[in-house]
Amino acid sequence: MSDIQSQTDLFFVRQELAPTLPPPRTASGPIGWLRKNLFATPSNSVLSILGILFVIWALPPLLRWAIFDAQWTGATRDVCVANGAGACWAFVRANFGQFIFGRYTDPERWRVLLFFVLMAAGLVPLAIPSVPHKGLNALYVILIFPIIGAILLVGGVFGLPEVETSLWGGLMLTIVVAYVGMVVSLPLGVILALGRRSKMPGVRIVCVSFIEIARGVPLITVLFMASVMLPLFLPPGVTFDKLLRALIGVALFASAYMAEVIRGGLQAVPKGQYEGAQAVGLSYWQMMRLVVLPQAIKIVIPGIVNTFIGLFKDTSLVYIIGLFELLGTVRNSFANPQWATPETPATGLFFTALVFWVFCFGMSQYSQYTERRLNTGHKR
Repeated sequence: MSDIQSQTDLFFVRQELAPTLPPPRTASGPIGWLRKNLFATPSNSVLSILGILFVIWALPPLLRWAIFDAQWTGATRDVCVANGAGACWAFVRANFGQFIFGRYTDPERWRVLLFFVLMAAGLVPLAIPSVPHKGLNALYVILIFPIIGAILLVGGVFGLPEVETSLWGGLMLTIVVAYVGMVVSLPLGVILALGRRSKMPGVRIVCVSFIEIARGVPLITVLFMASVMLPLFLPPGVTFDKLLRALIGVALFASAYMAEVIRGGLQAVPKGQYEGAQAVGLSYWQMMRLVVLPQAIKIVIPGIVNTFIGLFKDTSLVYIIGLFELLGTVRNSFANPQWATPETPATGLFFTALVFWVFCFGMSQYSQYTERRLNTGHKR
């Protein structure tokens, strides 16, 4: 018994849990983040150092030009000519209304602002997962709001003065073209993708022909065709508004690319999902609506958003056919002798690039958020 007691005295039995120790400083906090993201491997370290050196070289001159040496106020070009070679933000301030509304008549600009508010009222709840009634919300965004927006912007009914589309421009026109292209291209792209995979030869040939022809020509060609050549094929006296022709051309062009994105998602869905849906007696459209398309669209969210971002940037091409969207309005303002300075073009283009970046970056970030939220089937 004494031998057993002497042996147990050699061991230590903890009576309580050991205190939790903080992680090593090299694995957490700023140092841990730097090691994980910038200096994880020798090649990453070299690239990170080169990137830091580039920022140190490029950032100070940019900040001096855009902020510290910039001219923020003034009524004419004289303030920008007399006070150094910084950005002429006074030019942007003086023409800001034109950059947003184009040549839309001043007394009616409240209609454009209401258009933006109604658009946000539909898109914001649709983007928030916790907001209920997504079906009604989508119906408003896809069908109801475009009708209300057209009535607001065009006018001619309900006592609203008519505003010709030739006066539309600036950021308003950019958003109109991009919104119509996105709203039309997604459902039309789904239909084309399903048609391309159809077992009916006639439907498949039509969809494949449309997709390949649209993807085989540049957008500028489509715009020229819609603006210049389409009226030649119409009966005498029949014509369409130039903006409407551009909207149709942009939407059809984007739908061809969207169809290929959706087709990639359809092919990525396992064959067992199709067979399982058929085994429980679902029809073709029920199978697509309830089983296949939700999975396919979730898979190709990055591709869909990438197409939307490309479409938003491609709206600047309508300037070629005489529609002055944001970039066209900014470039057109360079001809104003009241603001003709060496820094005016650079400032205007920098402002335009910043606006486009804000919209595109916002879409990209929301896409990543949606991917993380829906990526429930592949977490480990």
